[in-house]
Amino acid sequence: MRITSDIGKTTRIVSGIVRPTSPNPKTCSTQNRSVKFYEKLSRKMAYALRHNPEGCGLVLDTQGRTPIEKLLNFLNSVIKNENITIADIAGALKASSKKRFELKGDKIRAYYGHSFAQKLVKEPKTPPEILYHGTSHEAAEKILKEGLTHQRRQYVHLSTNIDTAVKVGMRKDKNPVMLVIDTSKAKAKGIHFYRGNNSVWMSDDIPADCISLIS
Repeated sequence: MRITSDIGKTTRIVSGIVRPTSPNPKTCSTQNRSVKFYEKLSRKMAYALRHNPEGCGLVLDTQGRTPIEKLLNFLNSVIKNENITIADIAGALKASSKKRFELKGDKIRAYYGHSFAQKLVKEPKTPPEILYHGTSHEAAEKILKEGLTHQRRQYVHLSTNIDTAVKVGMRKDKNPVMLVIDTSKAKAKGIHFYRGNNSVWMSDDIPADCISLIS
């Protein structure tokens, strides 16, 4: 007789004696993982799910999902001697303050940030009235004239709050410029918006007349 107790572990009862069975190596990690380990794991996951799935042996569906088993095969091929499991991936998701990935059933996907050629299908949603985009002074000048384009990604990436936009903008400029997106005006022009997570939204390319400099 077997009784399920925790992730990947069962208890066997034989003649009234309770004996734990060996953990399932695919689902249960018995090692204490460091923050540094989870950060490294998250970076490798982002590379595979956002930028180079084909090169990492993954096949994504139209929503960007792939079997977790395939991702584990890739992770264990590039991070040696760690015996990475589903529990480790779940730990990496929990350790991060940013909701980058969705682990559901036997599949996983990145919510946003995709740059590979295969266009993912996203369902348009109603965004907040105002969204923000942090960028460099040089880029801001061009955006205010020509509009905001998706560049190397599949969609334009926007922030729901100024703090997040500042952090994004600081990747390009120590003192980033904050741009405001009038989503109602953009929607009236046929621009669609797509939810990423609580702090990130995506959109089609946005015309310049829907963008203003924050005052």
